[in-house]
Amino acid sequence: MAFVTTAEVCDANPQLILSGELRALQPVFQIYGRRQVFSGPIVTLKVFEDNVLVREFLEEKGNGRVLVVDGGASLRCAILGGNPVVQAQNNGWAGIIVNGCIRDVDEINGCDIGVRALASHPMKANKKGMGEKQVPINIAGTRISDGEWLYADTDGILISRTELSV
Repeated sequence: MAFVTTAEVCDANPQLILSGELRALQPVFQIYGRRQVFSGPIVTLKVFEDNVLVREFLEEKGNGRVLVVDGGASLRCAILGGNPVVQAQNNGWAGIIVNGCIRDVDEINGCDIGVRALASHPMKANKKGMGEKQVPINIAGTRISDGEWLYADTDGILISRTELSV
């Protein structure tokens, strides 16, 4: 899709909004990383205070995908840090959305990748490898399924059932 803002996408697609095919996440995420505008097909992950599966995904080739992590909105530790974000950038991920906390903010802000998270937290996550891959998740008031499309800019984050064309 040629770049248009999320606001323009909403204005141009009222029928998709009414049908639920196009949804906006509630504005609860902070913006991190150098890439403030990004989009791509979604890969979902559900974890709680554990980052083993997050790291495993980001070690794979991203191919322009966006990892959307439901961390249970925990504010007790970070489930994403600088090293995995550098790896994600180098592996071609477009972005990462974390319904939880991140750490190593300065390092992440130096990376050419889009990152959104609820907040930052200095404590690291557990390493038990618990979680679910590629399952439907509910974050920021929206149900998100693996394979849907995400569009993010400084106005917000949109989820679409299909890739949007202009």
